[in-house]
Amino acid sequence: MKSDRISDLPWDVLNSILLHLPLRDAARTSLLSRKWRYKWASLSQFVIDDKCFTNSLPDKARWGEVRRIFHQVQSNHCGPIEKFKLAAYCYPDHSDLDEWIIFLTLKGIKELILQDFSFVRRFKLPSCLFSCPQLICLELHGCIVKLPSTFRGFSCLKSLQLTQVSIISETLEHLISSCPVLERLTLLNIDHLSILRIHNQNLKYLKIDSQFEDLSLESSPLLASVHICMIPMNTTMPVYHPRQLEGGKPSNLIRVLGCLNGVKKLTLSSYFIEFLANGNLPERFPMPLLNLSFLDLKEMRFTSLKDIAALFAILRSAPNLEELVISAGHSNEVISRTVVDFLREQCLYDFFFSQLKVVRFRGLCSTIPEWEFLRLILAHSPVLESLIIVKYGIERVPQSFLLHLERASENLKITSLTL
Repeated sequence: MKSDRISDLPWDVLNSILLHLPLRDAARTSLLSRKWRYKWASLSQFVIDDKCFTNSLPDKARWGEVRRIFHQVQSNHCGPIEKFKLAAYCYPDHSDLDEWIIFLTLKGIKELILQDFSFVRRFKLPSCLFSCPQLICLELHGCIVKLPSTFRGFSCLKSLQLTQVSIISETLEHLISSCPVLERLTLLNIDHLSILRIHNQNLKYLKIDSQFEDLSLESSPLLASVHICMIPMNTTMPVYHPRQLEGGKPSNLIRVLGCLNGVKKLTLSSYFIEFLANGNLPERFPMPLLNLSFLDLKEMRFTSLKDIAALFAILRSAPNLEELVISAGHSNEVISRTVVDFLREQCLYDFFFSQLKVVRFRGLCSTIPEWEFLRLILAHSPVLESLIIVKYGIERVPQSFLLHLERASENLKITSLTL
């Protein structure tokens, strides 16, 4: 009788082979023989996603299948579990999930990812999760986060993502500052935030897409990529105005972004730009953003003098900017003469975008402020290689019109598209 060479392979080799299969296919190996019946249940990683279910299985019935997987693993697993990911649309039972997380903490979990499941009420995380010194990656969705009094931080955590999580500002600040090697932080649609204080000496990547009233990024010197989308707290008002500042007081622009000396990539939303423009705006930052090479401004309001002034304060402070991406926001505001005059005045200043190579302008409505801004960019960018203009409507900007625009670069290619 021939020997079963695959079955006789060392477990670390078999584990590596089975991890390349979707969990549903790995579980099917239990049909091979009695020896293989529970091998899949001892894997070091478990990813439960939509591939684990048949298409005919209703969403509300999926949790029964997840519970069956939990039971098989809890009954037969030997060794550590390094990664668990729940990324299937289902309706979890909180008691099952609580029991499973407790089990994972006993197995030395390093990556715990909960995402994209449906919930009626938030799931309160068991306190034992905050006593896992091995955690490297933590992604939570639809949870309540309350740190126990015994919490001493996550000494190994490098990546933290919170989505639709209920957590108060003070708890979040303590959590972030208690992760000494944290490199990536993502906060999406967080409940109950007032002031966001992001203070971490090792943080390199930050993405915020949530409601909040104020933001502090002090003591985060290594931030290289920052993406901030501010959702207004009061959606019945056109714009929410947090922390109104008296004239002459330092602007939010300098207070919030002035400490980002090492930032390379910066993405800002319209509401956040308006927040930054609150206060007395300077022409440029006290310390230039020497490392900033990519700037993306979403839904930029070219009808707002304050927003445009904030934009130019950033541009003047970024001498090494190489790529600029702007999408224009829609507004019913009347375009004031002061906005147009301000933009035309900028053309008279002796400053150039000496490193700017790529500009992408999306959502052009062909308003006077938009064209004045584009004229300035063309006239002050000597090494510009590509300008892509995406216009609303069915007609592109005529090439004959674009050819007559004054430009500082001899090697510029202009591409006109429509939305």
